[in-house]
Amino acid sequence: MTREEVLDSIQANVENRNLVKHMLATEAIMRAMARRFGEDEEEWAMAGLLHDIDVELTAGDMSSHSKLGADLAQEMGVSNAVARAILCHNTVHGVPCETKMEKALLCADPMTGLITAAALVRPDKKLAGVEAKSIKKRFKEKSFAAGADRQQIAGCSQVELELDQFIQLSLQAMKGIAEELGL
Repeated sequence: MTREEVLDSIQANVENRNLVKHMLATEAIMRAMARRFGEDEEEWAMAGLLHDIDVELTAGDMSSHSKLGADLAQEMGVSNAVARAILCHNTVHGVPCETKMEKALLCADPMTGLITAAALVRPDKKLAGVEAKSIKKRFKEKSFAAGADRQQIAGCSQVELELDQFIQLSLQAMKGIAEELGL
């Protein structure tokens, strides 16, 4: 399945536009990480794009979320590696992240929320003026973007990225698609 076909499926099946934007942001970060590590950009990007495909279908039931998503992704024709990354990004299932792609998805997922929140508190609500140092400062504020799991974000060290590097890489990736994100 091509990216365009996947996007058509997402647009047809995911009503929440903010969820779609989150999935696009995660795709961008995963693509940037794959590029940095010399990995398959299309495969990593697909994991990011599809990781929350089932959120609305499972009505936020975390015990079902990502199990259904992994199955749906496989039905779309993704690799077993992408399906497993989707499955293990929801830590409720207790499926440990083993590969670099799985670990990358686990930390990329909440990073999108932290960066988006940093943009939305700006007067212009745009990513263009957001700097990595402000995200690092906000990272330390537990009440800011409280849903962005700091422990998961800090897991970037498991893919050999320091937090500052990961923040910079993620911010640049999201700035690259700012128009699509409405930021």
